Amino acid sequence: MTTQTQQTTTPTAPEQGTHHWILTVDLPGRTSLTANGTWTPPAGWTRSDVFNAIKQDMAQRHPELATANVVFFSLEPNQL
Repeated sequence: MTTQTQQTTTPTAPEQGTHHWILTVDLPGRTSLTANGTWTPPAGWTRSDVFNAIKQDMAQRHPELATANVVFFSLEPNQL
């Protein structure tokens, strides 16, 4: 008698930051962009610090959006 054992492995999820963010900016009549991601802010940072860092990073990646209006911003703990 032969016994077979099936072994399954669950893929390891990539490591994520402690917070999930969403930012939508708009240049009226021209373009808009929504971006999101996860991030672990440095100790002592405030919500405002995180917002400014994300907006600055977006402006570096998309210089045409440096003066865009912020339509939406969300920063939440990245857990259920």
